[in-house]
Amino acid sequence: MRVIDLATLIAGPTCARILGDFGADVVKVERRGSGDPVRAFEYRRGDVSLWWKVVARNKRPMSLDLKHDDGRRILLDLVDKADVLVENFRPGTLERLGLGPDVLLDCNPRLVVLRITGYGQTGPYKDKPGFGTLAEAFSGYADLTGYEDRPPLLPPIALADELTGWCGAYAVMVALYHRDVHGASGQVIDSALYESLFGILGPLPSQWDQNGEMQRRQGSRLGFTAPRNTFRTSDGHYVALAGSAQTIAGRIFKAIEQPELFEDPRFSENLARLRNIEELDSVIGEWIARHTRDEVIARFDACEAAVAPVHDMESLFDDPHYRARETIVEIDDDELGTLRMQNVFPRLTSTPGRVRFAGRARSSATAEILRELGYTDDEIERLGRDGVI
Repeated sequence: MRVIDLATLIAGPTCARILGDFGADVVKVERRGSGDPVRAFEYRRGDVSLWWKVVARNKRPMSLDLKHDDGRRILLDLVDKADVLVENFRPGTLERLGLGPDVLLDCNPRLVVLRITGYGQTGPYKDKPGFGTLAEAFSGYADLTGYEDRPPLLPPIALADELTGWCGAYAVMVALYHRDVHGASGQVIDSALYESLFGILGPLPSQWDQNGEMQRRQGSRLGFTAPRNTFRTSDGHYVALAGSAQTIAGRIFKAIEQPELFEDPRFSENLARLRNIEELDSVIGEWIARHTRDEVIARFDACEAAVAPVHDMESLFDDPHYRARETIVEIDDDELGTLRMQNVFPRLTSTPGRVRFAGRARSSATAEILRELGYTDDEIERLGRDGVI
């Protein structure tokens, strides 16, 4: 499968990266000169962008000026041999370049075109600038995050972008299944950043619709089950625990050496625990505060109660479970020597993915890709002189 990654920043490139992780030949088309803005983002080692190394892994980069006639012609040559094109221009941009979906699908009727924007291709907000941060606010997600007496919190990662990338990869595979199994043509996928986050809010929209009730910010607690929170241990670390099932709540009480709490009317049922959450968290927190993180985890594990350390990067890199499952992969890199990053997931038994290489230098595969399209070395040299590549 060949994928043309025409997108920039995080969401679209994440979708293309996932497809590349599982074997797709991803051609990363960047703007001539400046390249993808992610190359200039923070998280660097010297002049090398670590974010680029991750989001552009398993991709072959080429530069192209789509405002030039020859640049558009080269893109259509790529489209002719492609299965998927991913783009995240503002609505109307591709059309103004003469590369709208109608042109692309006329060139290759089997093409699947994924279009990612902040607000989608339709609606009154479609022309507004759209970024993940705005989607996190607009979706209702940020309003739920943090504490009730403090301002809403935005996530410290590119949550909307990353999630939309995964949703995009799923949608692409659905479209390819429809094309290949049912003998259909390609199609256009309209993906809005805010909708991917709105889609994971579970029953909250229906709760508002049916009962007029709105969930408020409540820190690390949940509005539908208790206990659920993070607690500080005696050695300054944190653990997270959840008693989502009645049996697990009983095991938590056993782990903190107070099994009689399971018979206490305040804590015997989930609804009662929710009504008495302050007292419940206080009891659990006091016991955990007297023990080290390792002691807490060992005790909870012995009672088969649900607990996990709140890892930071240092501790998760040292975790034996991460090592045993190779959740972090080390790869050779031309610029950094060796580099560790997240491994491919999920894990498939017959067709596992693989990180073949990290993000490469700008335009490093341009000539190689053009030769595959049938361009001669003289033509490639001319395109360079004309400012097309």
